[in-house]
This record gives sequence, C-alpha cells and structure tokens, in this order.
Amino acid sequence: MASLPLIAANTNSHAGVLPVIGRIGIAAIFVLSGLSKVAAPAATIGYIQASGLPLPQLAYALAVLVELGGGIALVLGYRTRIVAAALAAFAVVTAVAFHAALGDQNQFIHFFKNVAIAGGLLNVVAFGAGAYSVDGRRERLSAVR
Repeated sequence: MASLPLIAANTNSHAGVLPVIGRIGIAAIFVLSGLSKVAAPAATIGYIQASGLPLPQLAYALAVLVELGGGIALVLGYRTRIVAAALAAFAVVTAVAFHAALGDQNQFIHFFKNVAIAGGLLNVVAFGAGAYSVDGRRERLSAVR
C-alpha cells in the first residue's frame, strides 16, 4: 500500500500533504468569515459603514467574493499564487481598516492575526500549491506533453 509522503522527498519538490493541509488551514478563516457575512449581510454592511469606508454595499460584495471565492480556490490549489497574493493583500487591508486601534488589546490581537495570515499566504505565493492541487495537476500534465 502506497502512502502519501508527509513532506517532500527533497527541497525542490512540491510533493507531500503538508501544503494542502496548510492551504486548508489558512483558507478556513476566509471561508468561515465569508459564510458569516452571507448569513448576516445587514450587520456586515453596518459594520463596514461604521468603520467609515465608502460604498459599504460594494465593499460587502467584494469581501464575500474575496473570502469565499479566494478561500475555495486556495483549498483547491487553483491559481494559488495569485489567489494567495490577493488574500494576503486583503488581510493587510482589513487589518488597517478594521483593527488599527492597537491600544485595544482585542484589536491588537486581530491586527497581528491578519499580519500573520498574510505572512503565511506569502509563503504560499513563494512556494506554490504543492502536488495535491489543481495547479500541481496542471504542472504534471504539462510535463507529460
């Protein structure tokens, strides 16, 4: 019985299950946040409006699209580097827009949580999705041709 390698056999390979586990872990916060926004659109739009951002309905729609679409694409490993870069930028923008009151310990934690998520996503940008992904499948098919 063949087993999936936990980590890559060498540092140049993108094999192993750790990249997909990492993508799922990072994507979970975006997918769950997107679903919570879909469940309570008025509350979310009100929160965006209270923060002083312009066009709260558009910001809401964009946030849902980025969080759900980006989160699902990250899990699947589809256009992973582009998606991870967009999600990293989104995490930093939301940190600055919604969690910049660093004197409040809760906001301080949320701000740096977003910074940490962006850092993890930048690793995905640098190293790609790994073998178990749509991108990895596409790379393997290209190599066969």
